[in-house]
Amino acid sequence: MNKLKFGIPKGSLEKATINLFEKSGWKINVNDRSYFPDINDDRLEIAICRAQEMSRYVESGTLDAGLTGKDWIEENESDVLVVDDLIYSKATQNPARWVLAVPADSKIQRLEDLQGKKIATELVNFTKRFFGEKNIDVKVEFSWGATEAKVVSGLADAVVEVTETGSTIRAHGLKIIFELMKTNTQLIANRGSYENPWKREKIGQITLLLKGALRAENMVGLKMNLPVKKMENVIEILPSLNAPTVAGLYNSSWVSLEVVVDAKVVRDLIPRLISAGAEGIIEYSLNKVI
Repeated sequence: MNKLKFGIPKGSLEKATINLFEKSGWKINVNDRSYFPDINDDRLEIAICRAQEMSRYVESGTLDAGLTGKDWIEENESDVLVVDDLIYSKATQNPARWVLAVPADSKIQRLEDLQGKKIATELVNFTKRFFGEKNIDVKVEFSWGATEAKVVSGLADAVVEVTETGSTIRAHGLKIIFELMKTNTQLIANRGSYENPWKREKIGQITLLLKGALRAENMVGLKMNLPVKKMENVIEILPSLNAPTVAGLYNSSWVSLEVVVDAKVVRDLIPRLISAGAEGIIEYSLNKVI
């Protein structure tokens, strides 16, 4: 029987990924002591591993496909196929950024000012290549964590660290002087696996449903009743994904209208709908929008 070996990132994205799979139709049961959880699909085999290592496992064929960050693909220089980009964050649309930061009172203002200086980072290979391409001689050291503290304690002159808003970096008394890379979660596949028709179709199914679940996170459905004579007024103010669905109510001059909208607009939209003549408005969440 054909099986697809799929990797889920361990750590900060693990819970979000498992929840996303559940919305997409796959229930993953994680045992704290197991890196190979059960899933309600006998054609899928799930492995949990660090995002930093995922692209190496996919490149080697140990895994057929998986989820990891663009940053770690670049760091490992992995020859994998990027099937699709996935944006996980519901709270913010800011992509994660790898930035160069120095103490707020540092005289270092430009990349060139780092000539002969020491940089601490977890993204060692990428940082070395970045400065090498600019012919700036720096010493890059691996940091196991608390990277910002390396500068504060004088163990490094600068750090290359990941951030979304920069607030944590500023809270440590640092300032950002350059952005090296934007990164986000990517669904990657082993090139050989993707040439297999069955595996390519299965990866396509996962991609389609995960993207549908992600899209649904920021959208809701609205259903309402209204008189036919007020229908055009209501439709004019609906920022719908597509044209709304309208159905006549039995033996009545009223209709039922259903639409999918961005969740951010609902709090302002509902009062306007009521003013336009809508009644019995129901808001409901969505699992997937395909």
